[in-house]
Amino acid sequence: MKKIACITGTSGQDGSYLADLLLNKNYVVVAADRRSARSDNWRHKYLNIEKKLIYENFDLTDQGSIDRLIKNYKFDEFYNLAAQSFVGSSFNTPISTSEINGMGVLRILESIRLNSPKTKFYQASTSEMFGKTSNSYQNEQTIFYPRSPYAVAKTFGHYIGQNYRDSFGLFISNGILFNHESPLRGEEFVTRKITIGMSEIFYNKKRFLELGNLDAKRDWGYAKDYVEAMWKMLQQKKSDDFVVSTGQSHSVSDFINQCCKLLGIQIKWKGKGINRVGINLKTNRVIIKVNPNLYRPAEVDYLRGSSKKAKSKLKWKVKTNFKQLVKIMLDADLDRVKKSY
Repeated sequence: MKKIACITGTSGQDGSYLADLLLNKNYVVVAADRRSARSDNWRHKYLNIEKKLIYENFDLTDQGSIDRLIKNYKFDEFYNLAAQSFVGSSFNTPISTSEINGMGVLRILESIRLNSPKTKFYQASTSEMFGKTSNSYQNEQTIFYPRSPYAVAKTFGHYIGQNYRDSFGLFISNGILFNHESPLRGEEFVTRKITIGMSEIFYNKKRFLELGNLDAKRDWGYAKDYVEAMWKMLQQKKSDDFVVSTGQSHSVSDFINQCCKLLGIQIKWKGKGINRVGINLKTNRVIIKVNPNLYRPAEVDYLRGSSKKAKSKLKWKVKTNFKQLVKIMLDADLDRVKKSY
């Protein structure tokens, strides 16, 4: 008998890579998304999995749609990746973000408890929950200090998962994933902004790129590696929480520098903070500017994770380093930009 898995948010980066992974492991995969999210399944087409999935309408704010789905399938595994996932937008839409990222988790767990208690559940937690931290690295014991409505709602989802695990004996694992990127990342995220923008500058389709906090440091990994950790969490005998990260931290300007190196652009930085600019030494033109409007109301300056527990218990490891990740993303966007003109 094939295992049946549900993935919410299947149209997104992580959902698409996870669906591809599970299909290759001979799962039946139900793709649960809002109908509007499926209007352009470009990621599924990119991975050639569009015709291999079972699509079901699903809404994290609608208990009826959640109950119907879980009653109908009695899933072996349920991966909740659906979310309002852009941190910056959560400051403008805090109520809907909380409904989806926080209460949405509770609605699923309550339905599983009542309708399919043997279903193994994965919750996509986030390193943003650590927020304003003074630790040199963050692990499963690090105290949360969320700095955005997105992170606050995700923290609720994380804790309610722990509560249902302890209270009702359900199999619930929270994956505290640090930033993970790929050519399937949304264009609103800073890494894709950079790889698209630098590709357009390289092909003389754009003069300069505007970004927010260039000094913010993140632990960036490859999404395709990280979805394997999600799957491994639900293959354990006992559910638990795991940090998934590379253990290395790089700034936004580091990401730009690596792109420039790959493109053969010599970049020189001048100024500090909002006055900082990146100059192409060959043309003496400013190619990177800071736009203060792109700063968050409450910044998270530094994140770096420790995945010792995941490496030990899950036998998970980082396969793609920072330089390889940047090259994968830049190559994909260079190709896209070249074909679009």
